[in-house]
Amino acid sequence: MDPIEALTEIAELLERDRASRYKSKAFRAAAKTLTELSADERTDLPGIRARKGIGDSTFAVISEAVSGRVPTYLADLRERVAPPQASALRSQLRGDLHAHSEWSDGLTSIDLMVEAARALGHEYLALTDHSQRLRVARGLSAERLREQLALIPGFCDDDFTLLSGIEVDILDDGSLDQEDGLLRSLDIVVASAHSALRMERGPMTRRLVAAASDPRVDVLGHVTGRLVSGSRGTRPPSVFDARAVFEACAAHGTAVEINSRPEREDPPDDLLALAIEVGCLFSIDSDAHAPGQLSLLDHGAVRAERAGVPSERIITTWPLARLREWKASR
Repeated sequence: MDPIEALTEIAELLERDRASRYKSKAFRAAAKTLTELSADERTDLPGIRARKGIGDSTFAVISEAVSGRVPTYLADLRERVAPPQASALRSQLRGDLHAHSEWSDGLTSIDLMVEAARALGHEYLALTDHSQRLRVARGLSAERLREQLALIPGFCDDDFTLLSGIEVDILDDGSLDQEDGLLRSLDIVVASAHSALRMERGPMTRRLVAAASDPRVDVLGHVTGRLVSGSRGTRPPSVFDARAVFEACAAHGTAVEINSRPEREDPPDDLLALAIEVGCLFSIDSDAHAPGQLSLLDHGAVRAERAGVPSERIITTWPLARLREWKASR
């Protein structure tokens, strides 16, 4: 098989499996090295092995692919990494409103995220890198966000739209971590709490209600902040008056995110049922930090379908024109 395709598929499967970012980056780097070679150079195995960035694992994959075999590393991953789960709702999703690039803590460039979104059949993808307070994630200052915004139109055409956006931090008092004018200029604003997650119930409720009621906020991201598995360990959900928060979302037309990352499963099933009862809108998002993670939407779709979320209340099932109308009305 084509060695570039083999290396890229391995990277995508490692990303979907939320493996160490260093592993997937190594395979993507090797694929990039091969794309810069001529056709003859791509079959010169001694020459390839001598190139910078080609290690033992990536060279083994290249060697097997050049010989016409499916690389063992790839075959093992295909067997181990669960394929996308089938659900009727997944086929109705038209896009994704929460994804990151290397501008903050994502693994790859914007163009690779866009390429993967197109391959999945997305009509749109919102680029929502972190805001500046989240320094550990290289959050965007106002200046860097403006630089990024200038690039967005270059990724759009008649078949696909890259939406401008941000995952803005909800500060301790419920205010938002970015300039007002910039937030109002974006296509999509996802607001999430990333710090002080153990705040007492009363202040945390007020914090989330303030964000859900803010007309600049379109989606309330991973509302409880919990982690149920994964390399980062586990973390209990934040404690707050969920009914008050979801009533604020429903009253102001703010969508509650169904975060598709298996290590989050946020909101939990009981809160998801409450949000349905209250009348909230929803956004099924991948929260992808790498191209292979965009396919995690299938997990969110299965959870939403199992919970009985009405598809018409899921804004990521809407065509782009309706999504823009909703945004404008807010």
